[in-house]
Amino acid sequence: MPSRPSLTLLVESLPATVPFVGPETQERTRGRPFRARLGANENGFGPSPRVVETMRAAAPEMWKYGDPDSFELRQALSAILGVPAQNLTVGEGIDGLLGLVVRQYVQPGDPVVTSLGAYPTFNYHVAGFGGRLVTVPYESDRESLDGLLEAARREDVRIVYLSNPDNPMGTWWEAGEIERFIAALPETTLLVLDEAYSETAPASALPPLDPSRPNVLRMRTFSKAYGLAGLRCGYAIGEAEVIRAFDKVRNHFGITRMTQAAALAATADQAHLRWVIDSVDACRRRIAGIAEAHGLLPLPSATNFVTIDCRGDGAFAMRVLQALGERDVFVRKPMAPRLDRCIRVSVAPEAEIAVFEEELGAALEAARRG
Repeated sequence: MPSRPSLTLLVESLPATVPFVGPETQERTRGRPFRARLGANENGFGPSPRVVETMRAAAPEMWKYGDPDSFELRQALSAILGVPAQNLTVGEGIDGLLGLVVRQYVQPGDPVVTSLGAYPTFNYHVAGFGGRLVTVPYESDRESLDGLLEAARREDVRIVYLSNPDNPMGTWWEAGEIERFIAALPETTLLVLDEAYSETAPASALPPLDPSRPNVLRMRTFSKAYGLAGLRCGYAIGEAEVIRAFDKVRNHFGITRMTQAAALAATADQAHLRWVIDSVDACRRRIAGIAEAHGLLPLPSATNFVTIDCRGDGAFAMRVLQALGERDVFVRKPMAPRLDRCIRVSVAPEAEIAVFEEELGAALEAARRG
């Protein structure tokens, strides 16, 4: 074997894994496409037509780098959110921002608290920077605020990660409970509050934006309700000094010129956003109805997906997922104990939901046969 540059001991110790196996990878393995793409929590209703036209017009300018400050986009977000632009930073989706946060606050061996079964990309970054993950079980299909708080105090952690609304269960806490949780956290513990599904959540779930607290970072995205998952654009809202620290480590040219143009156009079409939110709500009810018609239990959802209790154990839910895949329907499922009895179905245009409806009965029958 030839000699080669050596990896760090940390990277050598990590398995070659990714948080998710993408549908494209699965399609290559299967040798055929899915008929219904219902597993990636995307917005199949698509972006605003105004966004598409803006992208077409911007294409000849792609020889230029994007503005490293995302100035116009931050100004637009400032106007919509009612917070100063100095309290906003833009990154390559929430996933990219999570990596930057862990890089800033977690040293090798530092404990970090999250929920067992919560969004795995955060865990991936913690492992990649050498942090020690401390997990708290869900409680009644919601992240346990009391459990997270107790673990944060016990371990004297640098970061607590909480998503509200939640992925993968779609559940949520009301704003008052989130505010109580924030007030009880140690001042030296940073709360990363992932609000990727803020637009599809009830207003009562979102505390007022208060960027004065230095130990709270709230993260949002253009990937869900705005329909721009393929462009990777998210933003964090926080205290000004906390936001400035991102400039020490971020990729200053990571937000492309096309992404900035598209996201800016998306913010300008709030009518389309409202239409998407209404469409998501109607589709959630449609998916829930399909599940109930087959004797399954849909969980209440504040996201762009519905988590469905298959009324069995994790092995049964996995067989349901696999049987749907064999019928060209791509869905995902939680993998943590107690949550793994469910599958998760994203909203989508009617044609794809009709495929799910058509194939669910046969998939359940196949899963019951084992």
